[in-house]
Amino acid sequence: MREMSAPVGNPTRGTTGTNRLRRNDRWIAASAAFRRASDPLVVDLGYGASGVTAFELATRLRRVRADAEVLGLELDPERVATARRQLEEVRAGGTPFAPDLAVSFARGGFEVPVPNRRRPAVIRAMNVLRQYDEGDVADAWRQVASRLAPEGLLFEGTCDEIGRISSWVDVASDGSPVAFTISLRLAGLEHPGIVAERLPKALIHRNVPGERIHHLLTALDREWERAAPLSTFGPVQRWLAAVAALRTQGLPIQGTRTRWRLGELTVPWSTVSPAS
Repeated sequence: MREMSAPVGNPTRGTTGTNRLRRNDRWIAASAAFRRASDPLVVDLGYGASGVTAFELATRLRRVRADAEVLGLELDPERVATARRQLEEVRAGGTPFAPDLAVSFARGGFEVPVPNRRRPAVIRAMNVLRQYDEGDVADAWRQVASRLAPEGLLFEGTCDEIGRISSWVDVASDGSPVAFTISLRLAGLEHPGIVAERLPKALIHRNVPGERIHHLLTALDREWERAAPLSTFGPVQRWLAAVAALRTQGLPIQGTRTRWRLGELTVPWSTVSPAS
């Protein structure tokens, strides 16, 4: 593969860590875009200073599909070189990861260079757009998503440093956002609204009265507090009660209890889209 001399995008801080993106990994592994793909290629765009998130993603995906592949892309050639050295260690059997893990690394950005004209089933871009302006987000979505397979999805969002608080947007191959997901570690959770600190760039400045995301988070916090007596039975039961209350009130929460039990809540993008 001929690597791009001038990949598109701005450098990220590069912070990463073991299991930081486990919640998003799990979401990708369960997605129809991945499970039904004719070519289950997944791109980890902007993986950071270490290739560990790509290794973890590939490990989780191969449990669902043995033919899954992960391509890690970074703007910085030094980060690519570091990840390739790590991959050599994996191949040599000196890590907890399987030596035959289907992972590769290359230099690239929003143009998403993939060899042999392949179209990824999924592109993951977590913690990539944080330093961009809100006005840049839609163009970034369109450019990155244009590289997807027709039924593919881009998952773009943010998480905290240890992966307990995260949220992301599902973006279709035409660049249109289709859903928004919150994913929280329920053990020790004080209130769900803490996710406001880790909203995707398209929403993080919109958590103010009059905006749909503010309405959702306010309602979620309210029902979490109302369900406090269920804490006796554990945080999962408290969360399930809060989610059920929101559905009763008419919020179009997607998925089933299987997903909700994981601390997830997904709604159509129209439920949280900016008012203007």
